[in-house]
Amino acid sequence: MMTTELAVARDSEGYLINPEDWSEEVAQQLAQEEGITLTGDHWDVLRFMRQYWSEHQVAPDVRHVQDYLAQHGMDRKTAKEHLYRLFPYGYVKQACKLAGMIKPRAWSTG
Repeated sequence: MMTTELAVARDSEGYLINPEDWSEEVAQQLAQEEGITLTGDHWDVLRFMRQYWSEHQVAPDVRHVQDYLAQHGMDRKTAKEHLYRLFPYGYVKQACKLAGMIKPRAWSTG
């Protein structure tokens, strides 16, 4: 029997404690826990978020992701709708978690 338990440290809500522990395999397992099947669109967002984190050492705000998507042919409203279709329980609750971000303290997970 194959286990899906991750060999990375996570907080009580499932966010990685150290974003350096993230890998695409970790993202796949986190997505499975969230009931999400990762598509090319998901990976595009997750890779952008990882690149942003790599450059700034902080999780990108949802506005940064919307701007990124807008640069690739979507208007901001469509980009926001697209993001919430990909991550229906919200940007912080799912996108940040799957991208291996530490849970942002100031943001609501509502």
